[in-house]
Amino acid sequence: MKDKTQVADIDRSLYDFRFEEDESEYLASGITPEIIKEISDEKNDTDWMREFRLKSLEIYNRTPMVEWGPSIEGLDVDNIVTYIRQKSRMNTDWEDVPDDIKDTFERLGIPQAERESLAGVGAQYDSELVYHNVRKEVAESGVVYTDLESAMHDEKYAELIKKHFMKLVPPTDHKFAALHGAVWSGGSFVYVPKGVHLDIPLQSYFRLNAKGAGQFEHTLIILEEDSYLHFIEGCSAPKYYEAGLHAGCVELYVGKGAQLRYSTIENWSKNMYNLNTKRALVEEGGKIEWVSGSFGSHVSYLYPMSILNGRGARAEFTGITFAGEGQNLDTGAKIVHNAPETSSYMNTKSISKSGGISTFRSAVVVNEKAVGSKSSVSCESLMLDRISRSDTIPVMDIKTDKADIGHEAKIGRISDEAVFYLMSRGLSEEDAKAMIVRGFADNVSKELPLEYAVEMNNLIGLEMKGSIG
Repeated sequence: MKDKTQVADIDRSLYDFRFEEDESEYLASGITPEIIKEISDEKNDTDWMREFRLKSLEIYNRTPMVEWGPSIEGLDVDNIVTYIRQKSRMNTDWEDVPDDIKDTFERLGIPQAERESLAGVGAQYDSELVYHNVRKEVAESGVVYTDLESAMHDEKYAELIKKHFMKLVPPTDHKFAALHGAVWSGGSFVYVPKGVHLDIPLQSYFRLNAKGAGQFEHTLIILEEDSYLHFIEGCSAPKYYEAGLHAGCVELYVGKGAQLRYSTIENWSKNMYNLNTKRALVEEGGKIEWVSGSFGSHVSYLYPMSILNGRGARAEFTGITFAGEGQNLDTGAKIVHNAPETSSYMNTKSISKSGGISTFRSAVVVNEKAVGSKSSVSCESLMLDRISRSDTIPVMDIKTDKADIGHEAKIGRISDEAVFYLMSRGLSEEDAKAMIVRGFADNVSKELPLEYAVEMNNLIGLEMKGSIG
C-alpha cells in the first residue's frame, strides 16, 4: 500500500455516495406557517406541539441572524427543504428497511457495529428515523431507547417529554434554535432509570442524503439518580454543490450522582452548514463528559454547554477539530458553575491545513454561589502551512473570588527544530512531521470511541505521512 503524501489523499468516497431521491416527497422550501402546519399534519402532532411549532416560527421571524461566528451568508434558508416525507415507516427489524437506505447504512458500517459492540442503534435518513432497535437485556433493565416521536405519542412518556422538550434550549436562545423548534423532525429519546448502569454504548446515526435539504433531529436523554450511559452520535452527508443545513438539538438531563458520556463524530460534507445546539443540565454529584470530533462541513458553529446545577457536579469536554481547504470551523464549549464545589475541564486540539480556519471559542461562568469551584481550560492549535489560520477566543466571567480558574492556550506551526532533531535520529522529513502531528493529536484522539463509531477509523486513524505536503 502506498504511503499517503497529502491529507487530500484521504478517501472520502465512503461518505460521498448517494441515492436518487423522489423529489415529489419534498415539502416546499422555505419557512412559512403553511409548511409548519403541513409538517404537523404529517406527524399527527399533539395540540401542544402544533402550538409550539407555530410559536417557534414567530420567534424565528423576529430574531436577528447570528453574528458571533464565521459568515453564513452563503446559506439561504428560504431555499432549504425542511422536511422530506417519510420514505419508510420506522422499523425494528433491519430486513424491513428499504434496500437503498439499508445499503447506505451497511456501507457506513452501522449494522456491523450494532452486532459487535452496541447496546442499541437508531438510524435517521433525511427527516425521519428508519430504524431503531435495542438489545432485549437492555430493555428489560428499564432503559428506554426509541425514536422521540413515537415516545411523544406514548402515554407512558408523553408528559415526561413535554416537561423537558426544549426547556434547556428554548426557541428564544438564538435564531436557529427557533428554526429547530418550528421544523424539528426525528431524533432519539433515552431514559435510564435510577441505579441502572448501561455498560455498552447506545448510538444514533444521522444521514442526510437529499440535496438542498436540512436535517433537524432532536435528541432528548434523561438519566435518573446514580445511573450511567455512554451515547454515541455520528453524522455524515454526501457532497453536493448547493448548501445543506444541519440544525439539530441535543438536551441532556443528568440526575444526582449520574454519569453521561456523550461522544460525537461530525463528518458532514463541505457544502453543509452545521449549526447545532447541545446542552446538559447536571445535578448534585453528577458528571457530563463530552467527546467531540469535528471534521466536516463548510461552516460549523458548535459549542456544547454544561450547566452544573448541584453541589459537586462535574463537566469534562475533550475535542479535536480538523479544518481543511474551504472549511471554517468555529467550535468550543461553555460551562456554567451554579453550585458550590463544582468542577470543569476543557481539553481541545485543532489542526488547520490548506487554508482551513479553526476557531476555539470557550466560555466559563462561575456564579456567586459556586464557591470552592474549579475550572481549567487547555486549548492547543497546530497550523500545517502558512495559509491556514487558528484563533482562540476565551471568555471567563467569574463572580466569586473563592474559585480556582485556569486557562492555557498554545497556537503555532510545526517546529523546524523538532523536525531537525527527529531527522537527526534517522527519520525522513515526512516521517518526522507525521510523528509530530500524531503526537499532537494523540491525547485527545484516543478518547474518541474508535471501536464503536466506525467512520472514525477513516478520519482519526489516518496515515499522516507527508501530510504537511
